[in-house]
Amino acid sequence: MSDGIPRGRDGHVLNPLWVWSPETIEDIQSKAELGRYTNRGLGMTKRPPHFEDLTFVPCTLSRVPLEGYREACATSIEIGGRHGAKPVRLSTPVTIAGMSYGALSRNAKQALGMAATRVGISTTTGDGGMLDLEREASDQLVYQVLPSRYGFNPHHLRMANAAEIVVGQGAKPGTGGVLLGAKVSPIIAEARTLPPGVDQRSPVRHPDFVGPDDMQIKIEELREATDGQIPIYVKIGACRVPDDVKLACKAGADVIVIDGMEGGTGASPDSLMNHTGIPTMAATVEAVAALREMKLEGVVNLIVSGGIRNGVDAAKALALGADAVSIGTAAMIALNCNRPIYVEDYEKLGTVPGACHHCHTGLCPVGITTQDEDLIARLPSDEAADRVEGFLNSMTQELQMFARACGKNAVHDLEPEDLRSMTIEASAITGIPLVGTTFAFRPESFAQAVAEAMAAATANGHKAPQGAPQ
Repeated sequence: MSDGIPRGRDGHVLNPLWVWSPETIEDIQSKAELGRYTNRGLGMTKRPPHFEDLTFVPCTLSRVPLEGYREACATSIEIGGRHGAKPVRLSTPVTIAGMSYGALSRNAKQALGMAATRVGISTTTGDGGMLDLEREASDQLVYQVLPSRYGFNPHHLRMANAAEIVVGQGAKPGTGGVLLGAKVSPIIAEARTLPPGVDQRSPVRHPDFVGPDDMQIKIEELREATDGQIPIYVKIGACRVPDDVKLACKAGADVIVIDGMEGGTGASPDSLMNHTGIPTMAATVEAVAALREMKLEGVVNLIVSGGIRNGVDAAKALALGADAVSIGTAAMIALNCNRPIYVEDYEKLGTVPGACHHCHTGLCPVGITTQDEDLIARLPSDEAADRVEGFLNSMTQELQMFARACGKNAVHDLEPEDLRSMTIEASAITGIPLVGTTFAFRPESFAQAVAEAMAAATANGHKAPQGAPQ
């Protein structure tokens, strides 16, 4: 039948099992043929609790909104000045996340740097060191310090505007990076001191430290190597967020980057992306709470990343207490990722535009996640930078739109009171009241509400209900 409902030959409705769904069956059979787990690019496939589950409550009679065309709304922020370093100045609270030259083509990295410079924000190197073209294109460049040390150069470190110690990332916390042999071209192999054409798997642990005490020494070494002139970031995959944030603060971090499970990657085991870490929204709440507990909110700056799709998500992250957001996959999509061009090349990969996550193959049809010269030529840097610039400007405009609608003349004045939760789950995670109520469905809030109700009942001479929590 043509009603879209699966039916047997006799017309009866077929009910696929949830545990043994067609997707699960296909996954098992694919692994049976391969004899290993599957790798892919981009990010998770299941839907986590997300910023989408929050809504803004702008001004009506109780507050006065700002006029978009007549009243200013500030967006700039300085981050990283905790220990006296020259702070990174962002004209808008958005940064471009670390994506390596190797995972991305040189044209992609150059275009991201160009766009960041035009908008007045920073971009980040990634595993494998600094690409000269990227440094030249980027007014503000964050230099990542990773466990692999691939391409690490102390002279390049001194050329950076900030250093970012990468402890983990949201797409694959607790594991190292992957760059499959198809992308390890002779140029990439030389930069990383690796044999060409061989799969590269980064180590998990930094060779110089294991825990936070050791990391404190590493942070001081980086400060000494850079004459204390640049901020030190610590990037953490969102897992045990409160403890990790507190330990990073104690070790001396100027900026903490929390990368939620929605974060993307060039290559990772599929199972890791869907079943490790916690969502970015939840991680933001936990990180802010940890900073407040240590009385370091606004002193140690917080950048959140992982699944930030637009200025709407960014505005909600700021309202929850983040100082800035970082985008990776969204920037790639702005470059041209999954654009419906060169469709025949998508088909050769067994996919279609809009559903491609074959970054790991090195055969990117639009020249972003590849080292193939013919494919790279499909991504002219100037045109790609124009697109990313346009997207970044749209994010800023959306941030300002929501801030003005909430009566704020600065996007950093957005606050939890400007939000309501659309689901009980979001309310329980964020502590923000559920729409249509004044109640936040957090366990401690519920327990307090019950205790208050019981106390009120007792005060009024009523007996507390039998079995009520004490």
